[in-house]
Amino acid sequence: MSPQEPHGNSRGYSVPTGRPYALKELQAALGSLGDHLAELYDGAHPAEYEAVADALYTAFQTAAALAPAKSYTGCPEHPNGALDPEAPDGWGRCLICNARRRLGLRAQGSRAASAPAAREQRRLGYPVPEPPYTLQALRACVRTVEDRRFHLGFSSPAEEFVQIADDLHRAFIVARELSRPRNASGCSEHPGAPIDPDAPPGEACIFCAGRKRRAQRSAQTPEMLPRIRRGERRKLQRRFERPPG
Repeated sequence: MSPQEPHGNSRGYSVPTGRPYALKELQAALGSLGDHLAELYDGAHPAEYEAVADALYTAFQTAAALAPAKSYTGCPEHPNGALDPEAPDGWGRCLICNARRRLGLRAQGSRAASAPAAREQRRLGYPVPEPPYTLQALRACVRTVEDRRFHLGFSSPAEEFVQIADDLHRAFIVARELSRPRNASGCSEHPGAPIDPDAPPGEACIFCAGRKRRAQRSAQTPEMLPRIRRGERRKLQRRFERPPG
């Protein structure tokens, strides 16, 4: 750049403020993932996945801070609006705009409900992988993250930080689901509930069994005491004899 050229027309690259420190923190958080995964095995206890889930969430937060601000809906009018969980193909993610579009299609006599749903579910703007969640799926997600982090540098484009943040969110979701208590009771409402040893087969959830017992007791007709006229005393049967005076 010549001395007469203004600084605003310079084509030089400037590293964003705070990126070197955040990138170093991200590399340190990802460096310990391999050690945690090496200790896991098929059938490992859910508590053994908690350290991996915590490390992945910390790395995801760092990567999300390195990436540019995400528009959750991708809509210029409602960037932080509600997400449409059943957005058809070709539509945006904004629930407000899709509701307007559905109303317009219904007014024209079209069937918006027949459109296929979006292929990939996203939570708060980040992708959520489809089940089943297994150790092999977790290792595949972490392997993708490891491949991406070796190409990250101070001058990497913003899109690469967006991609590694999405990959880290996928890996975190898998690790978080693996760290949940196993469904030993067979109950979809209380998967981590204790087992009732006196319950019949298929109803081992102690919470559901207690709810069923309470409903059976409340369904019974209560016994009403006879009505006592004014001035009379109710004769009660004593459980114990009155001691002699």
